[in-house]
Amino acid sequence: MSGVHHRKVKDVDDGLRIDRWFRKYFPGLTQGRLEKLLRRGLVRVDGKRLKASGRISTGQSVRVPPEVPTDHKSPTAKQVPVPDSLVEELEKAILHRDKDIIVLNKPSGLAVQGGSKTTVHIDAALPALQYEAEEAPRLVHRLDRDTSGVLVLARNRKAAQFLTRHFATREVEKIYWALVYGVPRPPQGSIIVPLAKRAAADGGERVRPVDKSDPDAMNAHTDFTEISRIGQQFSWLAFRPRTGRTHQIRAHAAAIGHPLVGDGKYRDENQVAETGGILPKKLHLHARSIILPHPAGGRFSCDAPLQGHMAETWDMLNLDVQDGHDAFGGDF
Repeated sequence: MSGVHHRKVKDVDDGLRIDRWFRKYFPGLTQGRLEKLLRRGLVRVDGKRLKASGRISTGQSVRVPPEVPTDHKSPTAKQVPVPDSLVEELEKAILHRDKDIIVLNKPSGLAVQGGSKTTVHIDAALPALQYEAEEAPRLVHRLDRDTSGVLVLARNRKAAQFLTRHFATREVEKIYWALVYGVPRPPQGSIIVPLAKRAAADGGERVRPVDKSDPDAMNAHTDFTEISRIGQQFSWLAFRPRTGRTHQIRAHAAAIGHPLVGDGKYRDENQVAETGGILPKKLHLHARSIILPHPAGGRFSCDAPLQGHMAETWDMLNLDVQDGHDAFGGDF
C-alpha cells in the first residue's frame, strides 16, 4: 500500500461530485468506504473536508490516502458491459427530454449508482442516453434503489452545475407518494426530527432520530398529508421533504409510528402487523412530482405515473390516482 498522494482535478472533471471522481479513477473503492474516509477527514480537497456529494473544480488538489486501492489492484476495475435490456428500459422510462435535461420515471429495484456489489445501475448506462448531445447526461440527484419515480439528468456540464446549485439550496420542490401502516393522527402536519447515521446490526448504516444536541444531528423537515386510508390498517400519504437527508422520508415515517409498507430497514416488527400476504413485499415509495428552475429559464414541472408493484397495489386497494392531485393544495 503506497502513501498519501495528491491529484490535480482536470478540466474534464470540473464540477464532478467527489464520489463520482473516485469511482472514475479508483473503481475499487466502495461508496461506503469513501464516505468513512471523508468523515474521518482522510480525503480532502485543497485541504478542506467535504461530503460525498461535494463538487470539485479544475485545478483543485485531491488528497488520496493510502487506504484507497489503486486501479491495477482493484477487483472491480474491469468495466461491466451495460445490458441492452437496461438501456431499453431507461429509454421507455423517459418522461421528458430537451437540450438541457432528461427526466426518467425510475423503476423500483434499479440502483442509480454502483457499489461493490452493484454492477447494473443507471449511472453506467448514461452514455447510451446521450442522443444528439455533445456529452453523456449526468446525475444531479439520487433516489434509493427501491424508490421509484422522477429522476432528473443534466445533458451538459452547464445544466449540471445549474441544477446542482438549486438542489443544494432547496429550490427544488418534490412530492412523494407512499403507503404506510396505520392512520396518522392528525392526518397532516410536519415532522421536524433531527437525523443521524448509525451503525446497524447487518453491518450497514441506518438513519435514526436523535436529539438536536447530538454532534452528528442533521436538521430534517418533512411535511405530510393524508390522501386516503384503507380502514385502520393502511394510509396513502403524500410527503414533501423540506430537507434532503438520506432515507429522510423512511426514517421520519417510522419516527411517527407509521413506517412505509415494504420497508424492511425501518419497519419495527413489533410496531405494525404484517400485510397478510395481500400486498407486494416491496418498498411503497414513489417520487411522484418535481418542480424546479429550468437551466433555460422559468420553472419546470413533471409528474411520474405509478408503475410496477405500486400500480398493482393501488389497483388492488381501489385507490384513484386522481385523488392525489395537488395533495398539498398548491401550497409549496
